Amino acid sequence: MNEKTKEADFKYQVARYPGGEFVNRCFACGTCTLSCPVSEVEPEYSPRKIIHMILLGLKEEVLSSSLIWYCMTCYRCYVRCPQDVRFPELMRVLRKIAVEEGYTNPGLVEELKDSEKQAQDQRRSLIKNLFPDKREQNG
Repeated sequence: MNEKTKEADFKYQVARYPGGEFVNRCFACGTCTLSCPVSEVEPEYSPRKIIHMILLGLKEEVLSSSLIWYCMTCYRCYVRCPQDVRFPELMRVLRKIAVEEGYTNPGLVEELKDSEKQAQDQRRSLIKNLFPDKREQNG
């Protein structure tokens, strides 16, 4: 780790945004990571590690990482966090800063929204196929 990459005020920058104000509450218990469905399928993804990097001031590493875009905002970590860090809101803050400061292409946000909509459409279609409408069966 290069000392030049550390920005001690990064955690304060994050905390100034609505949704980031509770980042300093984290005491690294790991409940967020254990609750996260993304971390089950992506071993590199760890909400606890992302928070730790913020607190260490690793701004460039955090904002340039693709990992901040993996969060599905399912809120499992949110409801289980004993310190009320509100990780999904924190991810929104990091994404906003990453776009504002040019760490990522602004078009990525819209592409991800489209991708999430397609995933929801596929999920709904699968569920409809698994649970056919009883009205159609009685028809």
